[in-house]
Amino acid sequence: MSTFNIFDVAGMGMSVQSLRLNTIASNLANAESVAGSPEDAYRSRHPVFSTVQMQAMNDAIEDAASVGIEVTDIMQSDKDVQKKYDPNNPKADSNGYVYLSNVNVADQMADMISASRTFQTNAEMMRSAKELMQNIINIGK
Repeated sequence: MSTFNIFDVAGMGMSVQSLRLNTIASNLANAESVAGSPEDAYRSRHPVFSTVQMQAMNDAIEDAASVGIEVTDIMQSDKDVQKKYDPNNPKADSNGYVYLSNVNVADQMADMISASRTFQTNAEMMRSAKELMQNIINIGK
């Protein structure tokens, strides 16, 4: 893997972690939302990651094995939504029930910390690669 690939891999990592953080923010914003039916209730969403072979770079360097990551899908949680009796809520169904989202705030906070740390790690990797390249340039002076 050349030094230039490090920037591509770290950039892809930062990009997918940014999307992961946005998904978590959306989940937290809708954690307390209610709906009039279970089908309309908000369900937590999670990005699905997959590795990708960076073919363009590998064509230039034979036997290079660099991979990146991309988001292939955003999946909704299959967990059941909670039903709450609240006949005074304007969104209540004919039986007086509203349906709460299935977002677990504690899980989302833990996932947010993980995504934030991973983003920071990718940024640090990019900074280290930049310093390495600057040192190599300075050796040649």
